[in-house]
Amino acid sequence: LAKAGAQIVAPSDMMDGRVGAIRTLLEDEGMVNTSILAYSAKYASTFYAPFRDAVGSAAALGKADKLSFQLDPANAREALREAELDIAEGADMLLVKPAMPCLDIITKVREISDIPVFAYQVSGEYAMLMAAIHNGWVPNHAIYESLLAIKRAGADAILSYFTHELLHELPY
Repeated sequence: LAKAGAQIVAPSDMMDGRVGAIRTLLEDEGMVNTSILAYSAKYASTFYAPFRDAVGSAAALGKADKLSFQLDPANAREALREAELDIAEGADMLLVKPAMPCLDIITKVREISDIPVFAYQVSGEYAMLMAAIHNGWVPNHAIYESLLAIKRAGADAILSYFTHELLHELPY
């Protein structure tokens, strides 16, 4: 990806040592300006369900879970250890996913990190808010409120399914 011109690579598998291996390869290849966004705190979450349905991976997953390689939602300490390891291996940015159920994790990662912390507002968060908006249970402003909460928790940047809608509302 870096050779093709990607400015950021984002290994999402959370395998131990992955960030370090990528950092070494990038350095060895002279691609010192390619950044690594590490999926440091990727929790096994039901909030990924709409995405899994859309790409057809829900059926392949069956009754299995992803706890063997994604974080247990009850475990905050492991997220901090993973973030510290990714920093030590050369990550340029850290990611917490999903965002809203992990606002506390975003805050804790922000507190231990001098590098940017990203948060990913995933498909289930989007679907939940859109259903509430379409049913008249909450106004459209709930979108902004959800993003503000993520920002207030400490995210430097937010990846969101609402980006397209929000870009159309900017004054420029």
